[in-house]
Amino acid sequence: MSLTQKIEQTKTLLQQIERDWAPATFANSFGAEDMVLTDLIAKNAAKIEIFSLDTGRLHGETYKLMGQAREKYTNVTFKAYYPNAAAIEEFVNKNGINAFYQSVEMRKGCCGIRKVEPLKRALAGKKAWITGLRREQAVSRTELAVSEFDQGNGLQKFSPLADWTLADVWAYIRENNVPYNELHDRNFPSIGCEPCTRAIAVGEDVRAGRWWWENPETKECGLHPAGGKAATATAK
Repeated sequence: MSLTQKIEQTKTLLQQIERDWAPATFANSFGAEDMVLTDLIAKNAAKIEIFSLDTGRLHGETYKLMGQAREKYTNVTFKAYYPNAAAIEEFVNKNGINAFYQSVEMRKGCCGIRKVEPLKRALAGKKAWITGLRREQAVSRTELAVSEFDQGNGLQKFSPLADWTLADVWAYIRENNVPYNELHDRNFPSIGCEPCTRAIAVGEDVRAGRWWWENPETKECGLHPAGGKAATATAK
């Protein structure tokens, strides 16, 4: 399938979500894929809300892009959700500021407070949410469905770029003058929290810079657990 065909397919899906799954929201982490979807939503389905999870430990470059996106896409709604301050204080006081390096359990505990709990609030009252996930991003995402029921959160989940390649993403960004995170130009293909993200070397997997001290099979934060599909919508 050509990129032009993929773009048209994505536009159609976004418009269907806007029409049939309202209220719907898009989880924007301000990575390359998410900026493609931001651009497509602004141009084709502007009633879809856009939200981000501000963990409190993001890169300065990510905050800069947040501002640029708000300035460029004025016809869409951007919201930010933050972790519970008391929960952060308790975790850090008990385990240390960088406890996530100690074990997978500790790292997932941090992600749970900074990402998973705020996500629950962001999705409350919504019928569907949208992500920028792609199948080729990680071994944990090879079976990613374009549309599936998110049993853990109780709503439909769409990943419109599931079958897009990295080359597709960057071709769209270049052709449509989409703003993107400056860290991508410094070999950061996948961007999360600053202490949990590093640049990758030539030939490394695109997710190698995320939680690089862990095995690839554990490299999810809890926002996108595998095997949570209970039902699939007709949209594909």
